[in-house]
Amino acid sequence: MPTDHRLGTFEQLLLLALVRLGHTYGVPIRDDIEARTGRTVSPGAIYTALDRLERRGLVRSSMGEPSAARGGKRKRLYRLTATGSAAIARVHGQVADMARGLKPKLGTP
Repeated sequence: MPTDHRLGTFEQLLLLALVRLGHTYGVPIRDDIEARTGRTVSPGAIYTALDRLERRGLVRSSMGEPSAARGGKRKRLYRLTATGSAAIARVHGQVADMARGLKPKLGTP
């Protein structure tokens, strides 16, 4: 498993959504990102990135129970791993450190 856990912006958004939502599937992750960023995200982009994050050991997936509402189909559920949690905590801290004290310079309240 790679030890390099650099995260792109979209990967950060996915991991932050998983922190917020917990064990969930792609649609709520997509809805959360769209609602909080105003960014339109395709389902394909969500699942491609989640698969990549799973290969890197940052998320883990499992199959949920079959649902009558889905015609007996099961949803793939995703959750953050300890490694993923540590990676997003590190990035969040770095961004917070870089942003500290910038509000006056950015003209924001």
